Amino acid sequence: MNTSAKISIKYGLITAILLIAYFLILKLMGLHTNPWFRLANGLIMAFGIYTVIKQYKLISGNDFTYINGFKTGLITGFLATFVFALFMGIYFFHLDVEFMNTLLKDWFQDYNHGGGILIFVIIIEGLSSTTILTLAFMQIFKISKNVPQNK
Repeated sequence: MNTSAKISIKYGLITAILLIAYFLILKLMGLHTNPWFRLANGLIMAFGIYTVIKQYKLISGNDFTYINGFKTGLITGFLATFVFALFMGIYFFHLDVEFMNTLLKDWFQDYNHGGGILIFVIIIEGLSSTTILTLAFMQIFKISKNVPQNK
């Protein structure tokens, strides 16, 4: 397994654990139904992607390329998203079905959707934020041919 994949898996799992821990802390405090606290999920994801690209650039040194950095960020975010969505699926369907019903009632009042729509929303949010964050962070880490680099 190459360095990019190893570091992506490591940081993807760490990011997923942070997302799960944050959700469980909100649950303990009774704040998990407030949608505004979900904004911190983006900050956690941003932290994970920024950290993995930075770490990968340090490890690869002069071999760092835009494509490999981008790939590292995407794999990290996608892995974190799918692990978190898996956890939330287990949570929604097996641990706290009432929470799922509350979200469905609040978000999708006029539609007859099952709980799968909530998992779909989590996956779409995670994949889109991963792509946007990776593109943004690669502007910081890319090696420019126009500006002298401080290595």
